[in-house]
Amino acid sequence: MRSGHILVKMSGQRRRRSRPNRSTVTPEARSNYVRVLAPYEVLTGEQVAAVESHAERLLERIGVDMAGNDELCERFEAAGARVDAGRVHLPAGLGQELCATAPPEFVMTARNPARSVTFGGNNLVFGPGDSIPFVTDLDRGRRYGTVSDHANLTKLVQMSPGLQHNGQAVCEIADVAVNKRHLDLSFHQLTLTDKPLMGATLTPEAARDSLDMLRIVLGDETVDNQHVMLAGTNVQSPLAFEARTLDVLRIYAEANQPALITPFVIAGAMSPVTMAAVLAQAHAEVQMGVAIMQLYRDGCPAVYSSFVTTMDLRTGAPTYGTPESTLANAAIPQLARRLGLPVRAGGHITSSKILDGQAMQESADAGTAAVMAGANYVLQAAGWLEGGLTISFEKFVVDAQRCEAMGRLVQGVSFDGNGFADDAYDELASSGGTTFLAAAHTHANMRTANIEADLADTTSFEQWSEEGSLTVLERANTKWKRMLADYEEPPLADDVAGALTEFVTDKKGSMNDAWY
Repeated sequence: MRSGHILVKMSGQRRRRSRPNRSTVTPEARSNYVRVLAPYEVLTGEQVAAVESHAERLLERIGVDMAGNDELCERFEAAGARVDAGRVHLPAGLGQELCATAPPEFVMTARNPARSVTFGGNNLVFGPGDSIPFVTDLDRGRRYGTVSDHANLTKLVQMSPGLQHNGQAVCEIADVAVNKRHLDLSFHQLTLTDKPLMGATLTPEAARDSLDMLRIVLGDETVDNQHVMLAGTNVQSPLAFEARTLDVLRIYAEANQPALITPFVIAGAMSPVTMAAVLAQAHAEVQMGVAIMQLYRDGCPAVYSSFVTTMDLRTGAPTYGTPESTLANAAIPQLARRLGLPVRAGGHITSSKILDGQAMQESADAGTAAVMAGANYVLQAAGWLEGGLTISFEKFVVDAQRCEAMGRLVQGVSFDGNGFADDAYDELASSGGTTFLAAAHTHANMRTANIEADLADTTSFEQWSEEGSLTVLERANTKWKRMLADYEEPPLADDVAGALTEFVTDKKGSMNDAWY
């Protein structure tokens, strides 16, 4: 018994002076998209230098609060930093030096090796919405997420070719105690998908549980020697790390597992309102987070990650897909490349409450800017509504198909013999035809020339009317249900599944429920 519903029943402290060749990429085939298009750069060289200079100023003069972690402060002091009342100050250049041992590329190994992905370089990986409390669909409306909802959304991740990586909590699960939820979330990732996964970060104990569960499935040797779990961590902007975040970073770093270092910035609240200041602050905070991981373990992978949005200064409400935040998301990959780090940016994010024109405009603006600027990882790429409070089953499949479109876009145009199709012209000339519809070249390429966007209606108005005048929302509702009906659980050995279930059962039984 390994259904997605089984758990419903279960109540170096030295300075780095140069970047060594520390790439951990292996030559196996990648399931992610590989970029051919050159990234679009929105900042001039002078502007990049100005951001870097202001970030150094923040690190040196303002510093970053380390939540009273004396042991970590001592590591920073040994590396050349100044510590004052638990606040770490880095002299100019030290932030870049401390980041230098983090690899520019690394492989995230999946349970199914054919689904492993590469972060960094010219690689592009999409992941779904993450850490979202409510779910909605056309049939049942908006509601708190449940174990069943999370299982179904995880199945959709598995079934979506445009998504190559799991989230950790595609939706939250309100029907399980807070201190036990991570067990169900990890169980679903390890049984319902065989794509790369994210680990729990709510508490240090949850992080350890995620790694322990992964060891049951993959074995100690794989976990000890490969990168198999990605931690999504947030800087407590402005310029601070909570004790819990530092503990979680240490656990993943010492296990040599990568982490997203994510300044979560709403301009005007967690940073000054101006985008130049946002970029400088994010650049400073990421450097400090990557440095923390390197001080705990040289060479541990880290991702330059940022979530930047604006707010309505009249009401205080966060806003998404605005021109200002779009510019910031487009600039982040350029700054990450200066540090030689893989980068996460963007997402199909929106303030809209439903799948409508606002939702798709804001989502497209935010997601496209990051992709075209060279982001390696786009999280929150499927399902996001209502400023991240709700994940929609219908928008999930619409967004996932758009990820396929963006993946196709960055692969560019093929200029080989097949691309120029000389044989098609020769055939047309010899046959006396007037179109290429019957050409052998057309038949040979008809399944691969264009992606199949089955959610886009291309029929005539008359045919569309005769078939019920369906909206994209209604077509998406049919699609996600069909996907779940067609879902097949990836194989997992019975003894492994049993050991995993036993671990979760025992762990839940060892704790009282905590609803906080």
